[in-house]
Amino acid sequence: MIKIQSVRQDNGLNGNEEKWNTEEAGFSFGIVTYGKCVYWINDQRIIMEKGDAILIPSKSPFYWKSVPTVFHSKYVINFNVTTDSPELPLLGSEKTLHSKLGCFDLVHERLKLLIHQWTDKHSYYDLYTNVLLTEILILWNRELDRGTILSKKYKHVELMKRYIQDHYRTKITKHDLADVVNRSPNHAATLFKSVTGQTISEYVHALRIKTGVYMLTESQLTVGEISDFLGYSDVSFFNKKFKGNTGRNPSDYLTDRPRIV
Repeated sequence: MIKIQSVRQDNGLNGNEEKWNTEEAGFSFGIVTYGKCVYWINDQRIIMEKGDAILIPSKSPFYWKSVPTVFHSKYVINFNVTTDSPELPLLGSEKTLHSKLGCFDLVHERLKLLIHQWTDKHSYYDLYTNVLLTEILILWNRELDRGTILSKKYKHVELMKRYIQDHYRTKITKHDLADVVNRSPNHAATLFKSVTGQTISEYVHALRIKTGVYMLTESQLTVGEISDFLGYSDVSFFNKKFKGNTGRNPSDYLTDRPRIV
């Protein structure tokens, strides 16, 4: 069983040396969400860029530092494993693991929800955050099981993502994305899911909700107006999708709006 010990978000240009010791099997897990930084682990130099994940076993000293003049942001979670036989293969490794996440967008959303729960300490937050981290590690392990994703596949998926970002307020089908990458609809849908960990529909809804969070806090539009703008004709359906993605209701964000004087 996974048990989180600490959660933080690093933002800025500074780095420091860390050594996390525990009597139980423990790890330091990090994901870069913006910019890049450099890790030195047992004399090994690892460059971490946006979308990269790293898992460092306990009792391993490491030093990280930002690339000069390059701002970076990352999440870092230290956790223990309270079983002698971890079911996830990546938790049984004694070496540092590092790779780029094809499902970065999905993992990033889970991380933001984890941070929210850990910070606000809602009822059962400790159990919820442990479950969220377990899900994140499962998604990563599935990618590791499949092996390295070819750069050509990444390029095709990035083209499909770009199309979605330009048209996310309208209905998007696998046929639309198939035209973007010049592949069959089923091939495009399968490729998108295999790299991102999300179906086309799940990715579109996640992008809509992400935009909705910004609009709820930075605009003066009503929940209904935002729902309509994002392509949801039914406000109750928007509320359901929003709660499922963020763990909060749209109305919860209205109190964060800046006051108009």
